[in-house]
Amino acid sequence: MANKRNFYDVLGVKQNATQDEIQKAFRKLAVKYHPDNGGDEQKFKELSEAYETLHDPDKRREYDQMLMFGGIPGSDFGGSGGRNRTYTYTTNGVGVDWNDIFNNIRSGDGAFNGFDFSSIFGGPGGATRTRQPRPQKGGDLTASIEVPFMDALNGATRKVTYTIPSTGERQTITVKIPAGAVDGGKLRYRGRGDYGYAGGERGDFVITTRVVDHPLFKRDGADIRMKLPVSFYEAALGATVGVPTPQGETVRLKIPAGSQDGKTFRFRNLGAPDVRHKGAKGALYVTIHIAVPSHLTMKEREVLEALKKADTRDYRKDVERYGTE
Repeated sequence: MANKRNFYDVLGVKQNATQDEIQKAFRKLAVKYHPDNGGDEQKFKELSEAYETLHDPDKRREYDQMLMFGGIPGSDFGGSGGRNRTYTYTTNGVGVDWNDIFNNIRSGDGAFNGFDFSSIFGGPGGATRTRQPRPQKGGDLTASIEVPFMDALNGATRKVTYTIPSTGERQTITVKIPAGAVDGGKLRYRGRGDYGYAGGERGDFVITTRVVDHPLFKRDGADIRMKLPVSFYEAALGATVGVPTPQGETVRLKIPAGSQDGKTFRFRNLGAPDVRHKGAKGALYVTIHIAVPSHLTMKEREVLEALKKADTRDYRKDVERYGTE
């Protein structure tokens, strides 16, 4: 880029450009010159430095003040190696260290914070130093994806497209959802976040999995739980019933006579893969729920009335002793 150009020239905008115009100009040029797209790394650094100053209202105001005090010192300021160069400007024959002023802008201290104006108006000049900005890692980007219950159980792949904030470019990655993925789980893709500054590495892209609920099966880590309705007769007399598994099969459950509502049975290795322990699987827990008929036929009512009269058990003896006498 040409010599003796200020940051407005670098971005190709006028000095009275709006923030929106500055942002659009930077994004367009950043995509063109970004090294990952085969662009010129030095030009990209120059663009980044210009944008870092002009997109911040306070830093831009201080920068404009610096322009009013004599313009941009030296040539190719802020680019083509400008970050490693010492810039001095002479007013009334006295050297001014513009690096100090510009670094104050970057740090947010103000262009002339602690600056001795006597160096401009006849006093002794300050020492000239060479400063190089420290590399900064790019920010992490986050997203969440909705995963069907069975995909979380068995594993799946998904294409995810997202936008890089600093450049506006769109990128796509293939996300591998591991078998046994849990709701709220994190998948980290290193070096796929926002671009770094001054040669810093890219940030990470972190995806949170949101597992969709299943109408029957409920996840509890690697374990899976379900409720199984049984009749009063099956619970009282005992029975063997079929139980569906998350794998799409059916296993036989033997319910002992006299089983109570809420009794839970465990089937080993019929849960989800355990993402924390390779090769391990959780269990399937089946809890029986005694379903009481909401409507009875006349014959059923007669039979149950007869059974009720014949039943002399005291079902509430452990409760009634706490009542008043």
